[in-house]
Amino acid sequence: MHLSDFNYDLPQDRIAQRPLLERDSSRLLLLNNGGAGDWHDHQFRELPDLLRGDELLVVNNARVIPARLFGHRRGLRSEAPGKNSPAKAEHLTAIIEVLLTRNLGDDTWEALVRPGRKVGVGETITFGEGELKAEIIGRGEFGVRQIKLKSTSGDVRAAIERLGHMPLPPYIKRADEADDAARYQTVFARSGSAVAAPTAGLHFTSDMIEKLRAKGVGICELTLEVGLGTFQPIHEEVIEQHRIHKETYEIPGVTAQQINRAKAAGRPVLAIGTTVVRALEDNAQRSRDDRPGRDLIQSGRYDAEIFIYPGHRFRVVNQLLTNFHLPCSSLLVMVSAFAGRELLFNAYAHAIEAGYRFYSYGDCMLIR
Repeated sequence: MHLSDFNYDLPQDRIAQRPLLERDSSRLLLLNNGGAGDWHDHQFRELPDLLRGDELLVVNNARVIPARLFGHRRGLRSEAPGKNSPAKAEHLTAIIEVLLTRNLGDDTWEALVRPGRKVGVGETITFGEGELKAEIIGRGEFGVRQIKLKSTSGDVRAAIERLGHMPLPPYIKRADEADDAARYQTVFARSGSAVAAPTAGLHFTSDMIEKLRAKGVGICELTLEVGLGTFQPIHEEVIEQHRIHKETYEIPGVTAQQINRAKAAGRPVLAIGTTVVRALEDNAQRSRDDRPGRDLIQSGRYDAEIFIYPGHRFRVVNQLLTNFHLPCSSLLVMVSAFAGRELLFNAYAHAIEAGYRFYSYGDCMLIR
């Protein structure tokens, strides 16, 4: 398969720049990928009526951190000493943007640095009044850096929360605003260090959760720390050659039990977002053991390395609620694997024609 097989044209005015006033007022496109292979227009508020009542919803409770930091580079070079003057350190004043992408532990992060061409290993970027500093300690592929963060207060996380900006995607053509601190989080957000929102969860409200539970729908949680594996572009023309970045996820014991029981009972497992799909399918793939009586999902903390593309056999997820995704993205490839590429692209064409709002702050689709 070629990357060009997953391209489509989207008018710029279909890209949602702000969230709707009410989370659950978004539209929902119901896509039936079995039998008729058709779609129907709905509102997200109709979700309880669209479900049977025995589904198990799995949500990502990852919390987005203000992962965009703006600082200044502190260079390594110095001016040659004059006859009567000591050498002076050269301080460069250009603004440097650092996007934290994955916590490696002990205040060490993977990050994207822009402009990063001249920022080398050993250099330091300072933020605020110098209370937070990032030392470049390594370089990786596609511009990824390894950085070590230090705070004068000794609390790096508190400094990030104070100085950072919400990491809105680049297709949102505005700076982050005060409301984004709440609206770019789901109502489930409580764990981890995500640098992008699990956007399918943005539509849910506390009232919606109560209605779902009242109907008999089960809800359980896992944490996948959304990072480059979710939003980094595909760089290979041949899809199968793409190597996706790792993302850390954790499945609690109670969640593993609920999923295993649902699968054993034949209840549908409805993934709320592609990040949930990635965590569950990665977890199930680790054992490759379908023997009767063996638990399909194992609790614990893991690194997701799976790249899902057409031909993948889904072992856990039966249904998927997801937003609309960028052309040629790994997320669109994953959803094509779940729904079927031809049906999905026909549904996308309908959504564009019908005026659906696309991407993070946009509308959603339910695939079953």
